[in-house]
Amino acid sequence: MTTKDYAARISQLIQEHQAEIGAEWIAQLEALIVRGTSSSREQLRNHCQQFLAAFGNAARAGELDNIDHRSWDEVRDLLAEISSTRAKSGSTPSETATFVFSLKQPLFGKLRAGFDGDAEAIAATSWTISTLLDKLGLYTIEVFQKTKDQIIVRQQQELLELSTPVVKLWNGILALPLIGTLDSARTQVVMENILQKIVDTGAIIAIIDITGVPTVDTLVAQHLMKTIAAARLMGADCIISGIRPQIAQTIVHLGVNLEDVVTKATLADAFLVALERTGTSVIAKA
Repeated sequence: MTTKDYAARISQLIQEHQAEIGAEWIAQLEALIVRGTSSSREQLRNHCQQFLAAFGNAARAGELDNIDHRSWDEVRDLLAEISSTRAKSGSTPSETATFVFSLKQPLFGKLRAGFDGDAEAIAATSWTISTLLDKLGLYTIEVFQKTKDQIIVRQQQELLELSTPVVKLWNGILALPLIGTLDSARTQVVMENILQKIVDTGAIIAIIDITGVPTVDTLVAQHLMKTIAAARLMGADCIISGIRPQIAQTIVHLGVNLEDVVTKATLADAFLVALERTGTSVIAKA
């Protein structure tokens, strides 16, 4: 028999015994679910049934050694959906790959029965199916990892945005308290947030408070200067507050030019300067 013949026979066996293969496969997978809910079990059954049907249709084309062939498009799309769903729900890569690998035993049983007495056919089809399912299992891991990477990137972006809040202190006055280390990615978020807030509020003063920044090196200073320059292009002046003695010495030692930038030791001092610049005065009650 040729590869095409084996493929056609495999497809036929899957279609003829789909219910039996599916039942055995689902039973194996359900035994591995420790804390599965009724909804997750129902979803598992649906995925198994959909995969078996798509697998049988794809096998009929005869391209059993090339999962990139168009005949496997439906199978890959389904596995991509399953892998992405599992990645988002907290499953592990091994659990996701097991979904595919665990199909071997039910399939091998039907292959032995379908090619009864033909040892050569049993060996050839078993090896072909095993290799094919290995490739599909690895494909699920690749999709799973890509989805996880996308989730991590999105979470990092969300954390960056949460860690760089721009607060309106007064009419025309904004404050941006920075906590933690400034790097290129975070500086970009800082710049975007403060520029957007300047546009939204029409602010003319932006206070950048670095009390929570542990160290200031040349790179951090450059990031601050870029943010200040961008704010000025939008028509707003910046005041840097939170200049501690150690940071002041570091800035001087690095030779960073802050001559045209107003700096203050505390946010309160910077706020008073900003009020004066906007023509607002603070009067203490007796």
